[in-house]
Amino acid sequence: MSRVTPRAARLAAWIAIPAALVASGVVVSTASYSAFSATTVNPTSNWTAGSVALTDDDNNTALFNATGLKPGSTGSNCITVTSTGSLASTVKLYATNAATTNALASNINITIEQGTGGGFGSCAGFTPLATGGTITPANSTLASFGASATNFSNGVGTWAPTGSGSESRVFKVSYTVSDSAPNTVQGGTASLGLTWEAQNS
Repeated sequence: MSRVTPRAARLAAWIAIPAALVASGVVVSTASYSAFSATTVNPTSNWTAGSVALTDDDNNTALFNATGLKPGSTGSNCITVTSTGSLASTVKLYATNAATTNALASNINITIEQGTGGGFGSCAGFTPLATGGTITPANSTLASFGASATNFSNGVGTWAPTGSGSESRVFKVSYTVSDSAPNTVQGGTASLGLTWEAQNS
């Protein structure tokens, strides 16, 4: 019967350790490749909001700064409004910051037309639309327009940009001091701002 010497036992132990590690690696390696897989991917989705956008050519200058008015005084000016939004929209015009003294605003008639030709500072070549050219009610005064058209919901106009590209419309604003303006309007003042607003449709 042979005896295992301590030296032989230590040698056998050192040989067994690498063998065990190799066997363990085989198990791990086998486990790493033990499952099949497959995927399908939909590309990243994106969302971008459209826009409505309006500009005009007034260079931040009022349409009128009329002084020395008297019965029969009249004047007109044009302004080009441009839509550059990407959404179809409806554009309405309304009055802002209406004010008057001595009831002058009640004695100035105002007519607003929409069409083509002309631009801020000149109405040369202006042509109103064949249908819906005049957008202010008949016999409008600064006072009545300032009181009736105050926001988008009760504003005037029929312009509906498509949103497919830049679109422009020219608006001609004309005023006339009533021939029957009473003596009491002397020295009176009137002021009125105009706002165009677009809302997507």
